[in-house]
Amino acid sequence: MSFLSEIFCPKSHNNIKILSSEEFNDRVSDKKVQLVDVRTPREFQAGHIKNATNINYNSSAFEPEFNKLDKTKPLYIYCRSGVRSRHATFKLAHLGFLEIYDLRGGILRWNY
Repeated sequence: MSFLSEIFCPKSHNNIKILSSEEFNDRVSDKKVQLVDVRTPREFQAGHIKNATNINYNSSAFEPEFNKLDKTKPLYIYCRSGVRSRHATFKLAHLGFLEIYDLRGGILRWNY
């Protein structure tokens, strides 16, 4: 399978799950989880989900910062609309993360 087909074929990664805002909220609210916002620092400062860490998808520090996290524990990520976080899920799967949850529609769909 080519790199491009992996990007455009989400079913090729069984460890990536897309969650609705309700499902995402149920899993991250008031719990100690690995919750990462992959938007820019400026976007993050304008508002983010409680207890989220900011690791900018477009930053050269993206991979080194994610490598500091526990790859065996569930990872919850989101961005503004779901595009950057969706691309990030594939990078993270290739980095060895075993369980990745992405917020469908990003923070724009966050209702909590």
